[in-house]
Amino acid sequence: MGEFRMLKLGEQIREEISKLIMTQKVKDPRVSTFLSINRVEVARDLAYAKVYVSSFLNESQVKKGVEGLQSAAGFIQSSIAKKLSIYKFPRLTFVADTSIKDGFDMVNKLNRLEEEEKQTKSESED
Repeated sequence: MGEFRMLKLGEQIREEISKLIMTQKVKDPRVSTFLSINRVEVARDLAYAKVYVSSFLNESQVKKGVEGLQSAAGFIQSSIAKKLSIYKFPRLTFVADTSIKDGFDMVNKLNRLEEEEKQTKSESED
């Protein structure tokens, strides 16, 4: 499969998993509607797909959510395979992704440093 088609398939899988989470079709209580699917990387042979999950919830809740999604992987795979017409549907593996939260924390740190710098400048001028 071409690179463009792999990216498109990953995006379709991401959208479908997001819909299942938002509509609460995944009945596992560990899966929160606050979980978001960042991206899906599909292997070239369509054997596996890594699904990156993130949230602004604390790390333990995200890990529990990932465990819930992993236990519901069979249901998710069969639900999406019915909608997409491909000859082989990849086995889904869910991974906690902290990149969004790390980026948010970095922006907060930069904002705090900027405020501290403004305060020190205003104090030195007085």
